Amino acid sequence: MTNSRRVAPLSRTFVATAMGACLVAGCGTLPGGSAGSGGTVTVMTFAPEGTKATNMPGMTGMAKAYERWVNAQGGLGGRRLRVLTCNEKNTPSGAADCARKAVAEKAVAVVGSYSQHGRAFMAPLEVEGIPFIGGYGVSSEEFQSPLSYPVNGGQPVLIAGAGHQLSRACDQVALVRPDTIAGDTLPVLLNAGLRANKMADASDIRAAEDSADFKPQASEALAHTIGSGKEKEKEKGCVTAVLGERTETFFDAFRRTDPQRRKPQISSVLGSVSQSLVDRTGGRESPFEGAYLTSWYPVSSDPLWEPMRKVVAEHAFGDDTVDPDDSGAQTTWIAYTVLSEVVKGLKDGERVDARTVKRALNESRPVKTGGLTPDLSWRYQDMRAIAGFPRIVNGRVTFQIVQSGRLVAQPGEQSVDITATLESAPRTA
Repeated sequence: MTNSRRVAPLSRTFVATAMGACLVAGCGTLPGGSAGSGGTVTVMTFAPEGTKATNMPGMTGMAKAYERWVNAQGGLGGRRLRVLTCNEKNTPSGAADCARKAVAEKAVAVVGSYSQHGRAFMAPLEVEGIPFIGGYGVSSEEFQSPLSYPVNGGQPVLIAGAGHQLSRACDQVALVRPDTIAGDTLPVLLNAGLRANKMADASDIRAAEDSADFKPQASEALAHTIGSGKEKEKEKGCVTAVLGERTETFFDAFRRTDPQRRKPQISSVLGSVSQSLVDRTGGRESPFEGAYLTSWYPVSSDPLWEPMRKVVAEHAFGDDTVDPDDSGAQTTWIAYTVLSEVVKGLKDGERVDARTVKRALNESRPVKTGGLTPDLSWRYQDMRAIAGFPRIVNGRVTFQIVQSGRLVAQPGEQSVDITATLESAPRTA
């Protein structure tokens, strides 16, 4: 994608048009479901697999494990859950194909999915009135469409939260991020968190999303945070990289670019760095030891995750893509928890279809997720005055650190609501 064709998502304003009102009201052909107890509730989960960039197979794997578990428990209020999965391929056409498959199979919702191509997948779902529950939050459309029901604050909250976390430890910050439409919003969001703590803006360093050589970006990041040549060494520099699966590749290049071992503070967000990555790169000896991380959820060792871990152990055995420490699998678990609570809350004998699920999401009391998030509600009064992201209803982040090879809560830090920071974030041209 070229810069000339980009549209900065932060510049969009959520407008309640006649079409939007129609979507909320449920105009158009509606997929079917089941009436009363018995019958089948069909949903879909999609995520990219086997691509050269970000891959999230644990999300579809978690969805199938949930399907097996809930059906073994008698289904959703006596209704069998049928989960369709789809490889989104990290392309607009792949995302659109998955959405059209959901339409063709009469899915009542798309649940716990990942795609940065929001325009491609939301349009087919909107035409058919199918709600999108608990996406990963990497596309702006997930926080704009009246048919999207996010369970976390997505990349906007993580990146703004990283600004808060780094502002307490750094004098200069360099951001290495994808040279994509989604990546274009990241500097604005990170700077909002930095400015909230009276820090200067970060250096913005772009990289090709599927690059295998990050040496130029590593050298630039080191120069911005440590200094080079005869330049006076800077006081305290921090480098944060948000490159999905390529984050490891970047930091490997960054280490090789710093032979004097001056080691600026490194950081990232959950999804780009995970417990499994730390384990794979040496555990206690991992180069990520001491790294700062920002997450939406409690640390994976928190007892609140035990119900999910039990389901993974009993119903995802043999599927090594499902890692209970992975933020993608965790998001899918929470999204299916929301679906389950919403379907169970429908009136006895009421038909389960896209219309009834959407109405319940728009009107029902806050949904509980076992303490993993604040109680979630998507009523009109729950929307936030955040430019470009009005449907963020959960602005909470947690601050973590890699310590002795484990992701743990950062000492002295509590979860923080980033909503006010996002509300003050400037628009982009």
